[in-house]
This record gives sequence, structure tokens and C-alpha cells, in this order.
Amino acid sequence: MRFRTLLPLTTMAAAIAGCTPTPAQQARIEQAAATNRADLAAALRGLTPGKPTQCIGQYTTRQVNAYGPTIVYTISPRLKFVSQTAGGCEGIGQRSRNDILVTRTTTGQLCSGDIAQTVDRTSGFFTGSCSFGAFVPYRKER
Repeated sequence: MRFRTLLPLTTMAAAIAGCTPTPAQQARIEQAAATNRADLAAALRGLTPGKPTQCIGQYTTRQVNAYGPTIVYTISPRLKFVSQTAGGCEGIGQRSRNDILVTRTTTGQLCSGDIAQTVDRTSGFFTGSCSFGAFVPYRKER
């Protein structure tokens, strides 16, 4: 009887241990997060955050970049919108990846809660998805 209880517990413990990153993998994850934070700070340097909004116009966007789970929509050098996601769209706008962001909307707006997908530009395969948070405007003060 004791063996029946012990076997599932050891199997579950082995499965959990297999999901734990190695120290080298953890160091790479932490380095990538630090790089994303530094790149995001550089992208928003000189801009002041404003009051969050639920939707932004999709067609005024000039460029879209992801910094980890944070997506930045550049409208102009003086205005950018930042949306926090739960993750899944990290590959867009990065040199190391060839992903583009695909959204489907009938209103011409991107809104908090909308789901976007990432697609590999070369193969056309879906590579991830994420849900937008509120859009925080960052403006350059005059």
C-alpha cells in the first residue's frame, strides 16, 4: 500500500524537477530580462507617462516593438503607447526573431483585452499570442 502512494509522489516530483531551469538557463533568463528592461528604458527616455486608456487607433502606429511582455507602439518620436501583456508576444520587433504582430479588429482600434498573435514572417507559422493590457501614453514634454 505504501508503494502505491510513494510511486505517484516520486513521479510528480521528478516531473516538477524536470521543469526547473538549470543555473545556466536561469542566468540567461535573468540576463534577457535585464536587457529588456534596459532597452525599454532607452525607448522611453525623455517621455512622461500619462493616464492609461483602454483603446488606441491601430492605423496611426509607425512601429511596434516588444520588450519582454511589454509592447510599445510608436506613433511618433513624441508619442508612444505602452501595453503590459501576460507574455507570449516577446519576439516582435527583435533582431534575433523574425516575428510580426497580427491583430484582428473591425473597429480600427486595439483595446485592452484584445488578443494578438505573433507570426514568423518567413514561414507564416503562428509563434505565440498575448492579450493587451491598458495602453499608457508616453509623451515628450514641450
